[in-house]
Amino acid sequence: MWVAGLSLSLVAVLVLVVLTRGGRQEVAPVRPAEAPRASPAEAATALAAFVDAVEQRDAEALERLAPPEVPGARELLSGIAANVRSLDLTDVTARYVDQVGAVAPDGSWTGVAELTWQLRGFDQAPARSDVVVGFVPSSDGLRVAGFEASGAGDARVPLWLRDRLSVSRSDDVLVMADRSQKQADALAARAIRGREVVRRVLPGWTAPVVVEVPATAADLDESLGAEAGTYTGIAAVTAPVGSASDADGPVHVFVNPDVTDGLRRTGTQVVMSHELVHVATDAVRKPVEPWLLEGFADYVALRGTRLPDRVTLGRAIEEARRDGVPEALPSAAAFDTRSEDLQARYEQAWLACRVLAERLGERALVSTYRSVAAGRPVRQVLRGSSFPLRLLTSEWRSRLAVAAG
Repeated sequence: MWVAGLSLSLVAVLVLVVLTRGGRQEVAPVRPAEAPRASPAEAATALAAFVDAVEQRDAEALERLAPPEVPGARELLSGIAANVRSLDLTDVTARYVDQVGAVAPDGSWTGVAELTWQLRGFDQAPARSDVVVGFVPSSDGLRVAGFEASGAGDARVPLWLRDRLSVSRSDDVLVMADRSQKQADALAARAIRGREVVRRVLPGWTAPVVVEVPATAADLDESLGAEAGTYTGIAAVTAPVGSASDADGPVHVFVNPDVTDGLRRTGTQVVMSHELVHVATDAVRKPVEPWLLEGFADYVALRGTRLPDRVTLGRAIEEARRDGVPEALPSAAAFDTRSEDLQARYEQAWLACRVLAERLGERALVSTYRSVAAGRPVRQVLRGSSFPLRLLTSEWRSRLAVAAG
């Protein structure tokens, strides 16, 4: 009979009745088999083996880390080996941090590893990020089953850990794509062309560029450690490769193929040139108001296209006809990536920068942008010119009203 108040540990103990030769009964506790546990030491060993195989460019060693019972694990690690070679990865480290969730009945589990990696010749410093690693026990320790994006804050899956990639490179451009080689080469051509477009306005920019192209928008979210759906409607984004808090880490252009696949050649080129402006101006880490940040990038990208206003201002014109001309330039909140009217905000921002360039000259627009990027408020910078913010806003509203008819 169970006695109320017994601890769970006592309740869990089974009893076995044994008859002795003397006729007496003895009770012997029999404990259940010990539940599988996570082993940080074995995880650290498995990660060390992974890093060593990467450093040695040893595809066979990487493949041996794959648990044979996990479908696709060997193929994944074989693809990673190919990526390491084609990307010329260096400074790869992996430090075990903590367990994620419970250990499964078969002994498999996941843990967070702090990972670093760098593209030789393109990244000036290593990227650093948390990555969730799947571990599976074997007779000789843990094996690596794969890499995940969920379960640990902003943990992400770097593109080179997702699948075998197509890589296209030149002296100044590297494109890694979870797509065909033909598609990677086409985007590399857009990036090379985009560098020329940007240098017409910013001739001092010479740094190399890296473009990453996941297979889908969902993969893009995972590559950036973002909430699902964050970049569904965004054609491309310039972002830190690793943790956003790493001030010295590399910045790459990430393309959303779910959007760019539906664009014409000119549209794809404008998207690429726009993002390269962000790279050239280190926009990720500069305190520039979004309307100037995005408007300036579009100004440079659209500068030589000769597209008519009905195209470059199409969404903004529709909105102005429907809701009237806005009273003020778009606020920071208006550039939320999930906004239904986001394209109209980009077009409005572009028009403001075009007005500035026409009134003050292109050099003055560049100077204004650089001053704001250096920390001066845009209102203060424009106040020192002959075209303060209130006049810019008035002219911008007038131009938008004329375009809307």
